[in-house]
This record gives sequence, C-alpha cells and structure tokens, in this order.
Amino acid sequence: MLTDMQCRKAAKKDKPYKLADALGLYLYVTPTGFRSWRFKYRIDGKEKRLIFGPYPDVPLSEARELRDAARKHLRTGRDPAFERKRDQAAAARSSANTFESVALEWHQLKAPTLAARYARQILDRLKADVFPLIGAHPVSEITPAEVLDVVRVIERRGSTEMAHKVRSHISDVFVHAIATGKAQQDPAHVIRKALKPTTPRLWPAMTRIVPAREVLAKAEAQHRSYWASRFASRLLALTAARPGVVRLAERDEFEDLDGTAPIWRIPAEKMKLTRERKNDVTFEFVIPLSRQAVELVQQALTLSNAPRLLFPSIRSLHKPISDSTLSKLYRDAGFSGQHVPHGWRATFSTIMNEQAAIDDRERDRAIIDMMLAHMPEGVEAAYNRAAYMPRRRALAQQWADMLIRGLETPEQLAARR
Repeated sequence: MLTDMQCRKAAKKDKPYKLADALGLYLYVTPTGFRSWRFKYRIDGKEKRLIFGPYPDVPLSEARELRDAARKHLRTGRDPAFERKRDQAAAARSSANTFESVALEWHQLKAPTLAARYARQILDRLKADVFPLIGAHPVSEITPAEVLDVVRVIERRGSTEMAHKVRSHISDVFVHAIATGKAQQDPAHVIRKALKPTTPRLWPAMTRIVPAREVLAKAEAQHRSYWASRFASRLLALTAARPGVVRLAERDEFEDLDGTAPIWRIPAEKMKLTRERKNDVTFEFVIPLSRQAVELVQQALTLSNAPRLLFPSIRSLHKPISDSTLSKLYRDAGFSGQHVPHGWRATFSTIMNEQAAIDDRERDRAIIDMMLAHMPEGVEAAYNRAAYMPRRRALAQQWADMLIRGLETPEQLAARR
C-alpha cells in the first residue's frame, strides 16, 4: 500500500507509470508530472477504469474512500462509472435548480390565475425577503431551519401576518419543485407551527349608532373637503360595501334609480374573489339601495363630470379617488384609531345583528352576512341573493333610516365647500 510520502515523491519519467495501492486503486503519473487517482475494476467480464481526480487535490485517504464506495456498487451489480455520472448529473441539476429559478418558474405558471396586482405582490415579497437569503441555494438542499430563518427576519420587524404569507408562498414553490422532480420535501410546510400566531385583524369602528352618525357628520363637515370624498364616505356607510368597490364605482352600475327596486350591480371582477371567479359573471354582487342611497347617487351623478366614474379624482376625471382619500377624511375629522373606512362593515354588522336579536328575527343574521358579501359559493349563492332581495332591501332601508337621521341632505352636502 502507498504512503503519502511516496505519492509526494512520485517524479515524472519519460513514460507514464503507475504506483499501485490496493484493491485496484493506483496513482497514475504522466511524463509532465501530473498525478491522478485511478481505479481498475471488472464488470460483466470487461475491464474498466474510473478516474477519481488529481493528487494532491484528492488525498490518499479520500481516494481510498472513493474506491471503497465504487467497490460497494460492484457488490450490488452496479457499474461505478455509471453511478458516478448519474451523481454528477444530479449535482449539476441541483446547482441549476436554485430556489430563485424554481420560484420564478412557479410564479410564471401561477400568475395568469391571479389578479395582476396580487401576482406582483407575491413576486415583490419573494424578491425582498426570500431571494436574498436562500435564492441561490439548490432547492433540493434547503432545510426547514433555513426557511425558518427567512421567516424569523420578517417576524422581527413586527410583520407577523406577512411572515405567514411569505411562508405560504415558499411552500407553494416547494410543492411545485416536488411535482416537477426538483425536490423531495417541503421544508416550509414543516415549520408552519413554529411561526408566531397571528391575531385577527380588527378594523377600528364605531359600533353604536349615535357615534357612527357622528363620524359621518364630522367627516362631512370638514372645511374644503372634496365633494367626492364626502359622497363616497356616505355611500360607503349606507351600503357597507368594501372601500375599494366604492372608490371604483361607475355610473352604469346603478340601475332603476327612479323605479321601485333601485340597485347597485357590482361586477364580479371588482369583488374580492379568485381570478377565476372574477371572470365569472354569476359572481356579480347586487346591493339594494335605500331611499337615502338613491338620493345620494343621483346627486353624485349630477356633480361628477367624469364620463365613467362616480367619484373621480380631483386631479383627473379618468382616475378614481385614491386609496387613502377616505382614511385621511376620517383622520382629519379626529377619528384616528377609532374608525376607518373598512370599519363601516363592522359597524353595520354589529348594529344590525343587535337589532335582529331585539326584533327576534334570527334569520336576519344570515341575510346581514349576505349583505356584506359573505356568501357561500355556487348556484345556491346566486339563488339566495335573489330570493332574499326583499328582506335585504328592507334591512338596507332600516339601516339608512337609523344612520342618516338628522344629517344633511345630499343637496346640502353638495353645497359644502
């Protein structure tokens, strides 16, 4: 058997030669002095050779370990050369299939099924919080501890809810990697219970009718407030719709304003739905309008010079009021931390459910949920929207009568400057 000293002193000669170790392993020395480890073996009656690498990069001890591994393959009838090529190919695939490359592949496939804004948000989160830490790692070699480290960074900045969202995105990437043969496990799934628990998001809201009325009165009394802000605030309160839907309201969505059954027909694409359902017209949402809401919308239609929008931006007739318009209106009115635009949904739900209990109308609770667009899916949901429309209209009127009592008319509201 060879020693390290013999290997180091193996000098070049006019012809290549071998220094044998044991069990087929030998050091091959070329006329230039280059030395490499080789292993001679026989399989299926044929003599073959396997090169382990140059000396001293591959020391004697490692060469013997590689020989022993090759002999183990031989004992099970496998060709060490073939197994080595397969391992090298797997290593090459692993280095090519980084988490970032697999994530981008997954996102490209997933994005067409999502709303464009949400798809961008997911990619932005991955680029900001995930790729810098594990993006260059082979996706098949990432451990649960490494994923947890990524999520902990987000938690430490106080973004617990975002940490859960990012973990979910990472898990989706690993599921894709498993399905496409690039990984064997989902380490992001393993750590889900190690995350800090989230707390339900509670929107600040007035839950008594008199304070709720005061929110509207003070917000509408703001000096030099934009008419569209005041009108959007009141329509939001009257309908308990989502603020984004109110902000994007269009003229042709309001029907039968001079008739007996006025409605606001909100297209499915504007609702909080999956991409697939946004494209399904059966998921449109119809809001029955109270008398006060009709008067407000009619006045807004007169005030708005925009060809399409009910509440255009003060800077452009082709853009709606911004996301922050109503929030600022309530902050300026002194309700910071007490009531926000989205809070009207909680206000409506709390007050009307209490009224249902007082009136001993238990069925109204489900209808109130329905009025907030908390709906079951499918044909039954579409049927219920129509079947309960008379009661929904009655509840909308009852709510408006309570809320608008003593407040200015739309004409007076329009005259404010």
